[in-house]
Order: sequence, then structure tokens, then C-alpha cells
Amino acid sequence: MSDAEWVLLLSRGQFALTMGMHITLAALTLGLAPFLVWFEARWLWGNHPGAREALHFWLKIFALTVAIGAVSGVVMEFQFGTNWAPFSQRVGGVIGPLLFYEVLVAFFLESALTGVMLFGMGRIRPGIHFIVTCLVAIGAFLSAFWILAANSWMQTPANFSRDEAGVFHPNSVFTLLSAPSFPWRFAHMLLATLIAVAFMIAGVAAWRVLHRPQEAATQFMLTSAITFCLFAVPLQLIIGDLHGENTLRYQPAKLAAIEGSWKPPATDQGEPLRLFAIPDQQMQRNLAEVAIPNVGSLYLRHNFYGHIKSLSEFSADSLPPVLLVFFSFRVMVGLGILMLITTLVANVQRWRGKLIRSRRLLWWLVWMSPGGFIAMLAGWLVTELGRQPWTVYGLLRTAQSVSALPLGWMLASVIGVLLIYSLSFALGLRYLLQHVNSPLPQEPHIVANMLTTSSR
Repeated sequence: MSDAEWVLLLSRGQFALTMGMHITLAALTLGLAPFLVWFEARWLWGNHPGAREALHFWLKIFALTVAIGAVSGVVMEFQFGTNWAPFSQRVGGVIGPLLFYEVLVAFFLESALTGVMLFGMGRIRPGIHFIVTCLVAIGAFLSAFWILAANSWMQTPANFSRDEAGVFHPNSVFTLLSAPSFPWRFAHMLLATLIAVAFMIAGVAAWRVLHRPQEAATQFMLTSAITFCLFAVPLQLIIGDLHGENTLRYQPAKLAAIEGSWKPPATDQGEPLRLFAIPDQQMQRNLAEVAIPNVGSLYLRHNFYGHIKSLSEFSADSLPPVLLVFFSFRVMVGLGILMLITTLVANVQRWRGKLIRSRRLLWWLVWMSPGGFIAMLAGWLVTELGRQPWTVYGLLRTAQSVSALPLGWMLASVIGVLLIYSLSFALGLRYLLQHVNSPLPQEPHIVANMLTTSSR
């Protein structure tokens, strides 16, 4: 490969690394914030002692992820000016305001109020502290809102114009939110973060039940998490199906890659459900394919004989990396099915009063605790790899968006980012595992302070 091709590959790899790690932290923040609101509400108005301990336990994890996530987000967004300057020059008029709003919300609402939420416990009135916790959750929500609005516009651009230099201009303020995929992408991602965090909470609680069965807070955390998943996981399946219909309409090549569909089936046959295959992009066929005839049409077109556009109907230079998209989608869906089954079994055992004594199920919840995050990252790979080779789908290619950087500088940048991010995440993960196994906080002075404050 030429130096320019290596720079493009390394720039994409560096952005994928920083974005993937930042998404994990942002998802943990976004998904955990509503649970903090729930824990505090059950403590203040439900007088549930386990809720107080759960709030203190997860508040430290939340503060850590906000701190690291804010820094990792800054590093990630700086790359728009260093590695992706041509992209910023052409598209900055559209997505620049969205990123500005996200940074404004993340730093001046979410991060600042997290400090108040963390250090104001026992120092401000309980009702005010609860409002602060709610505002932190709203800040996390708004931060994700603006980021996903920008990403959705890049995936399905709308309501814009281009000048002779190829610069994108918004037609109105509604351009920022007019991407047709935005509602489904935002709902799908929001549910994914909540489910991922719920399974993490359930796994941590299951671990603590196995080792410290006397703790009331762990049972409360476990019950809260699996009860939420009972409603959220089936809803995610519905939202995912609607998001798939949107992809069929606006990004047909991505959907064809997801299905591994190289050629259209016969007119009297529907799309097959490919359980397994090894897509060969050079030969434009699947190896070792295992498929169920016609079943794919049921979820793709909601009938037995509906068809989608196949990969052969697109030019070879506009196809995404089919192998990675194909398997990433199946990882996401496979884990989603496992989470649905786990949720149903756990809630049945809870209704029967046997959940706490079901050691095998508790151990399974421990092993499934990272499952939601893995599924979310797999879905992110489907989203981002599936729109290649475009940064703005169908309009601006990735090769036209990268900065012309020296190869040596790019190598040094990738190595530096890799080392710093790996060290940060290793230390963060070590702290998380130590905190998971530590005794729950017993801080009676905080309760006394809050009771005294509330009585003034």
C-alpha cells in the first residue's frame, strides 16, 4: 500500500479505537444515570435501606466514568481537526453545532453537576440533591442526543445544499435533526445502553449475592435490573426491527451486507435466514453457508417472498467490508437473544421466590454482565462499517475526508493513543473490579446529616 493508504487505514483505526472506548464509557454514564435516580427515589420516598447502599455503591463508578469519559471524548473530537480536516472543512457547518452542543452539555451540565451529586450528599437538602441527580441524567441524555443526531445525519443526510467546492450547508435549523434514521438510531442506542448497564448491575449483584448473601442492597439491585430488562429487552427487539426497516429504505447496501446477500433469490423464493456463512468479497459469494429458506423475508419484508437489494446490484467500490458487518450483526443479535432468555428465566425464578438460591443462574448472570456492552459495540461496528466507504453516506467518501499527514507522525500518534487509552482503561477496570468486591458503604453520618438537613 502507498503512504496515503496507510495514513487512511491508521486514521480510521485510531478513530475506531478512541470512539469505541469512549462509547463504552458514555454508555455506562448514560445507562447508569437513570438507575441512580431510581435508587435515590426509592431511598428518599420508599425508605428502602438497600437503595441507599446501592446509590452510594454505584455513585463512585458513575463519577469515575464521567471523569474518564470527558477526557476521552475531548481526545476523540480533536481528531476532526487533525486526522479529518477535509471532512471538517466540508461538513463542519452541519455537524459543528451539534458537537458544540454536546460538549457544552457534557462539560457544563453533566460533569459539573456530577461533582455536586457526589460531594453534596449530606450537605444539601435531600430534595435538591435528588433534583441534581435528575439533571445529571438529563445531561447524559442530551449529550447522547446531540452526538447521535450528528451521526444519524452522516448516515442518512437530509435537508442540505452543497456549493461548488463541495461544502455542505444546512437549509434550516431543522437540518440538524432532520436525518430520517435519527429517531430509530437514538431509541435503539438509548435502550442498548440501559440494557447493557442493567445486565452489568445484575451481574455485579449476582456476584455479591453469591459471596455476601446477607446484603439487602444486592438483592434490591438484582431485582431492579432484571425487572427493568423484562420490559426493555422485548422493546429493543421491536425498535431494532423498525430501525432495520429504515436501513432497508435508506442504506440498502448495508442491509445486504448484514444479510450476506450477494445475488437476489429466484422470483418464487424469499430471502433466506443465513445462520452462518463466510462471505468472500473478492469472489462475491458465501462459503460454508447454513441458511433457512424464506425465513429472512419474514423479518426483512414481513412476508415469505419479499426481496431486498443484493450486493451484486451495487458497484464493487461502494460496498462495505461484508465479512465484518455480517459477523458483527450476528454477535449483536445472538447476545440479544441470550439476554432475552436470561431475562425471562431470571424473572420466572424471582416470581417463584427461588432467584437468590439459583446458584447456576446467578453465576450465569455474572458471566453475562459484559454481554450488553459487547452487543452494543458489535452494533456500533455494524453501523459504522456498514456505511463505508462513505463518511457522509453516498456523498463524501472516507478517502476524501482524511488529512494528508506524514506516515511517521501518524504511526507515533496511533502508538501514543493506544498506550494512553490502554493504561487508562486498565486502571479503570482494576478499580471497578476492586470496588465490585468491596464491602458496601456503611455511612450512618450521611443519613444523619441528610435527616438533619431535611428537618431544617
